[in-house]
This record gives sequence, C-alpha cells and structure tokens, in this order.
Amino acid sequence: MLPRAKRVRTPADFSQTLRSGARTGRRNVVVSAHLSEPTNTEAATGPVRVGFVVSKAVGNAVVRNRVKRRLRAAVAEQLDGPLSGHPGGTVVVRALPPAGTADWTELKGDLDSALAGALRKAAGRRRSPKDAGT
Repeated sequence: MLPRAKRVRTPADFSQTLRSGARTGRRNVVVSAHLSEPTNTEAATGPVRVGFVVSKAVGNAVVRNRVKRRLRAAVAEQLDGPLSGHPGGTVVVRALPPAGTADWTELKGDLDSALAGALRKAAGRRRSPKDAGT
C-alpha cells in the first residue's frame, strides 16, 4: 500500500494532472504525469504522488478492487526506480476496461511501459525553450 503522503487525493490534483500532464496509453492503462517545475523548491522536494482511476467499465467491485491492488503494487515497485528521479511530481494511472481481464504480468508490463513514456514526455515538456536550442 502507498503511504498517504505518496497518494493523489484531491479532485483538483487529479484534474490538474489529467489536464496538463503528459499522457501515454497502452492496452490496459493510460498514465498521465505532471512534473513540478525546478523553480518551485517546495514542490520539487516532496515525494512523487500517485493516484488511480478505475471506473465501473473495468468490471464489478471485486474486479475493480483487484485491478487497483495490482496497480498499487506495481507502482510501489517503481517508487524506488524511475519515479525516484522526479520529486514533487504527480502521476495518475487510469485503468481501461481490458485491465479487468489482464493477468499480473500483462498489467505490470503495460504500466511500466506507459509510465516510462509519460515521464519521458513530461521531462521534455519541462525543459525551457532556452534549453531546447542547445
């Protein structure tokens, strides 16, 4: 389970990440990542926060909870890996309907791939125009 400090909890944080974050999708998940600006020192020192969206289209309550547990476990493994290099960022993982029937390895593979793509896109967006010219 993710600690409270590492979870996206407010609707405003979810909507900001979904609206302005870099998005990458796979068959089972869509990952949106919003990285904090390097000038905002308070946000840049906080932990990476992760939120999950699993709608009723994924399945009944049992299936949705299983998908959420699997996604939380997969993201918890990533906190010490790729996510550790982006302090203060927010990530929202949205499960798509095929995630309800996906096995663990397929779901984890899709999440890892989409997370890497979203972080790469978000890091590219974060660079200033001055840095892009050099």
